[in-house]
Amino acid sequence: MKDVIKKEHVFQHPIGKVWDAISKAEEISNWFIKADFKAEKGYKYTFTASEEHGCTQITGEVKSADPYTLVYTWIVQNTNTETTVKWDLMETPDGTKLYLEHSGISKYPGDSAVSFFSNFDQGWDNCINELTSFLSKKVHAG
Repeated sequence: MKDVIKKEHVFQHPIGKVWDAISKAEEISNWFIKADFKAEKGYKYTFTASEEHGCTQITGEVKSADPYTLVYTWIVQNTNTETTVKWDLMETPDGTKLYLEHSGISKYPGDSAVSFFSNFDQGWDNCINELTSFLSKKVHAG
């Protein structure tokens, strides 16, 4: 079974705007789900989703938050499986390139690992779409 989801996307926005969107609670709450989050090593965060997202809470700890690289653990409510999410941003002539990696999914027990992988894979595609839309609106609004 695959253990790592990898996504790449180029945003037509400056790296600072993309960084703020993935690292500031207020912005995360606008395009993703309600977030109690700080991009500070050791910060224990909580994402609280509505029932329509399939789970109600994701928790974890920020492992690193260096300029333009953010790594945190990811624990879905009612599981004790810890996976890792890494966002890595790089400036390009066209804007900002995102490398997103979600690893450790094979740690889920039995067949649930396959379900979680599929759900996360689709979920990250949706997140990138929502982030793209959020950044476009933010640019036009300000």
